[in-house]
Amino acid sequence: MNRTILPQGLKELLPTQLQQLADGALVRKGEHLFSIGAVPQWMFYVLSGEVSLGRSGAHGEHVIVQRCRQGFVSEASLMVQAYHCDAIALEETHVIRIPVKAMRDALFQDSGFANRWMLTLNAEIMRLRTQCERLCLHSVEERLVHLIQTEGHEGQYTIHTGIKTLAAQLGVSHEALYRTITDMRKLGKLDRTSEKLVLLPKAAA
Repeated sequence: MNRTILPQGLKELLPTQLQQLADGALVRKGEHLFSIGAVPQWMFYVLSGEVSLGRSGAHGEHVIVQRCRQGFVSEASLMVQAYHCDAIALEETHVIRIPVKAMRDALFQDSGFANRWMLTLNAEIMRLRTQCERLCLHSVEERLVHLIQTEGHEGQYTIHTGIKTLAAQLGVSHEALYRTITDMRKLGKLDRTSEKLVLLPKAAA
């Protein structure tokens, strides 16, 4: 077992017995944290790196339903019999693992922990609502602008793992996203560096 110093937020969330059971793990780029159909054994908390949660869409395309650079991945797996998605490390990722059974037991036995967990889930629901709102937008440009405005900082969005992964997050093909970025740059709506997409005032208005 590889002991890891827990971040303050996780220490404040977890009761002492769960903190003692938590251990760290390194997941290499491209490796699975878990796969569709597997029985959940662990709850995963991302310390660094990035994990995507995805499944195949109606036409065989890969659809990302969650991306996480810090925090819990697949909170719903705590109460299901099998995973409904694949969780894959998009880069070298450090995680903390907490046994599912122990976490379930603690939720039933510790009302304070249960309340703190509900607040954590509420925050994730708000994030997912924002994502659903984005995926309902019709054009690639609208989705991209929405992403930068809601998940970026001061009109700038850091590209952590490449345009293809970003396209999957937006639910579009990478070809369509490349074209949109190119067109927006030509029109003075967007600037792109090697690491960031920067929304210019014309697009933000």
